[in-house]
Amino acid sequence: MNATRTLSRSRHDRMLAGVLGGIARRFGWNSTLVRAVYVLLSIISAAFPGILVYLILWLLIPEGD
Repeated sequence: MNATRTLSRSRHDRMLAGVLGGIARRFGWNSTLVRAVYVLLSIISAAFPGILVYLILWLLIPEGD
């Protein structure tokens, strides 16, 4: 059976709101790696406002089951 994964915030794999855990689950990636890349990208790039993007995703992505 090929179940499609929908994008939702993770209730179990979360550090703050489950946004990055949900993204990692949706694409089948390692959540620790997704968090590390997100933090590095936020620190290294002045053009990537990491906190603001995270807050917007928190509001837009529904919480999962």
